[in-house]
Amino acid sequence: MKLFLVPILIALNATVLFAQQNPSSREMDRINWMEFAEFVPEKIPTVLLPTGTLEPHGVVNNGADNTAPTAMAKEIAEDVNALIAPTLNYGITGSMAAYPGAFQITEEAYRPFIRDILKGLARNGFKNIIILNGHGGGQTKVLQEVTAEISNELGVRTLVINWWSFASDVTMEVFKEDGGHAGLNETAYIQAIDPTLVHKERYRADLATAYPEAGTWSATPFPSSIGLYQEGQGYPNFNQAQADEYFQKVNAKVSKFIKEIIQKWDMAGLH
Repeated sequence: MKLFLVPILIALNATVLFAQQNPSSREMDRINWMEFAEFVPEKIPTVLLPTGTLEPHGVVNNGADNTAPTAMAKEIAEDVNALIAPTLNYGITGSMAAYPGAFQITEEAYRPFIRDILKGLARNGFKNIIILNGHGGGQTKVLQEVTAEISNELGVRTLVINWWSFASDVTMEVFKEDGGHAGLNETAYIQAIDPTLVHKERYRADLATAYPEAGTWSATPFPSSIGLYQEGQGYPNFNQAQADEYFQKVNAKVSKFIKEIIQKWDMAGLH
């Protein structure tokens, strides 16, 4: 009887050991304070903070800028050994704010709010604060400035990644053309996450407008919810296999980069 119990006890001990090495969830709002204390910062020194906004995205959901970085964080968290902070769903929408369902947070409100979130993450012991940003424009500028301030003030290490521009080479590799705001790159990424959020039947080519060259013209609101980086490129003419390939390759590129940056911080002895 005792011999029969030995493999069971070994299996139970292995399960307990695994549980001690890995949290029950990588999402901060799904673990309790005791488990958090067991892992941060000794075992998990890094946190991923997805940021986005609510604004129109052609034929995909208004929350695409939240959907994308949230899914990305869940895909790469274990690989980069990070916890995931709750997504900041409201942002500085800018020239798309007039469209139905969009929300605009002023810079005056957004800047101190994101600053306090970063301070809270630092106070809770995270050494590396990585923002996976899903929305550009003025929001990028604020995120870059505030993260730099927090890094210098509190001695934490910060990184802001605009995934769609960082992965522009992946867009060209998979689709053989450029993308855009709500272009084929964003639309494909969302389709890989949840095809029910994409409504290609609503798409028309005249819904899209190429972004102007710098200094040529500007319009507020922007006249289209789809902004193409290159005239005639970026229409959602991809298939599911390409969407899935794009999703995996973008995530792999972002994950690899985060690990490289952390390794270089460590090699340089930066705290």
